Amino acid sequence: MSLRHHSPQDRRTALQADDILGFTPALPEPVADGMIENVIGTFELPLGVVPDFPVNGKTYNVPMAVEEPSVVAAAAHMGKIARAHGGFRAETTDPLMRAQVQILGLTAPGAARDVIMAAREELIAAANACDPVLVSLGGGCRDVEVHLFQVSPAGPMVVAHLIVDVRDAMGANTVNTMAERLAPRFEALTGGTVRLRILSNLADLRLARASVILPGDAFDPGVTRAIAEACALAIVDPYRAATHNKGIMNGIDPLVIATGNDWRAIESGAHAYAARSGRYVGLTTWEAGEDGVLTGQIELPMALGLVGGATGTHPQAQAALKLMGISSAADLAKVAAAVGLAQNLAALRALASEGIQKGHMALHARNIAILAGAHGADVDRVAKGLALSGAVTVEKAKELLGA
Repeated sequence: MSLRHHSPQDRRTALQADDILGFTPALPEPVADGMIENVIGTFELPLGVVPDFPVNGKTYNVPMAVEEPSVVAAAAHMGKIARAHGGFRAETTDPLMRAQVQILGLTAPGAARDVIMAAREELIAAANACDPVLVSLGGGCRDVEVHLFQVSPAGPMVVAHLIVDVRDAMGANTVNTMAERLAPRFEALTGGTVRLRILSNLADLRLARASVILPGDAFDPGVTRAIAEACALAIVDPYRAATHNKGIMNGIDPLVIATGNDWRAIESGAHAYAARSGRYVGLTTWEAGEDGVLTGQIELPMALGLVGGATGTHPQAQAALKLMGISSAADLAKVAAAVGLAQNLAALRALASEGIQKGHMALHARNIAILAGAHGADVDRVAKGLALSGAVTVEKAKELLGA
């Protein structure tokens, strides 16, 4: 469905979302006061939706909490193109998170590593005893890894990793609790001193992958080739890769925020994963075949949850999940990865053709019109005038507003 030229109320009606999103205010102050410290109010962002976004043969109404113009429109446009050609395919690995336990003061780090590995089954059992509910749901500690660092600014150290299946949770509290509870046992086993006991946001065992194949008639052949060539720069040049990946996160972050998940964890994991080879590269690949077929892929960590944290306490986050019809963290991760791929495609297509500013500034014109004092129907009138003039400035908006 096309929602672009409708009012917010008409869009909610079309999505049958009045009951789902009808919170006034969206975040009651008593709830906000319980979520963080020193609350003085709440801060709202526009909440948009990408309708009928196609992933694995289903369509999702994808909520996006974001302030930047063109993000929602770009994802919606690429979703529409993909939908006509089979949509996006996506998959996830098991929801495995890492807890790190840093052990210092070791005279024989190699021997400490061997002792820990010999006690692997005992440590797994002790970790699982920390969360019997998680175990009953099919999750729990799966493995123990040991990483040895002979040289560091703090001297030799051993870092044990607890590999934990956290099911539909993001998992931070679960893995942190396990690491802290097991710290005395690691000290007893190794004779060292435990310092850090905390999860890693480089969730390289909890990956989401998405792909799309677009036929030769989806874009002009020259644009298809230019998309692949633009992507090639992100593969070889970290300066381009940083902006390339920022564009991917333009799509993923608003969905993560709208669903009450930790966008900072998703950001840090994505950028660390982009540098896992020792060189920072783009998170997507786009290839243009001789027949004009364009193939795109993305792979990145996606530690999203449906239970716990703000997802469980924020009314609008719960409403966003209900709007999507999402029932598992894995499905949410699949949609997020596909949205990131779509956002990246939109940016590359714009860069490969008319440039990024034309569409962005046309949408930004509405912000400028409002800043100049436009209200109601004048917002669209002034924004259209700004776009036609090519001068998207407050001064020009004021001139148009007075016309």
